[in-house]
Amino acid sequence: MAAVTRVAQVTPFLWFDGNAEEAADFYVSVFPSARKLGGLINPGEAPGPKGKPLTVAFEIGGLGFTALNGGPGFPFTQAVSFVVTCVDQEEIDYYWERLSEGGQEIQCGWLKDRYGLFWQIVPENIFELVKTSKGMLAMMGMVKFDIAALERAAKE
Repeated sequence: MAAVTRVAQVTPFLWFDGNAEEAADFYVSVFPSARKLGGLINPGEAPGPKGKPLTVAFEIGGLGFTALNGGPGFPFTQAVSFVVTCVDQEEIDYYWERLSEGGQEIQCGWLKDRYGLFWQIVPENIFELVKTSKGMLAMMGMVKFDIAALERAAKE
């Protein structure tokens, strides 16, 4: 077998139930410098309405995504989530508020957005903050992260 000499591009491919374009527009509105890149219109031979988007390509922070109008049957689960690393409490609050609107707040910085996709909104130093027992316990008791409370617990 020949050796691979280039790094392959990996793109998350997300299955939506008919609202891929709406979801892509939402994500592009949440993340600064995110943008839609195009997509594929259903020519009529694929499942779903002819002339409507079949896929929508978009980019967040330089990472490409493809959203598919795949139909019902394959909802997202917590087995796959996207981590948003934040530099301060203001960023955590912003992403938490925007992404959880119409969705569900879970625990330990996790949320499910209105489209069913799971996100983790975390401070950039989360692993430092939870390496002590008290830091880990503080995190386990939180829904949205409070950096100041995590820092206090990590110092105890």
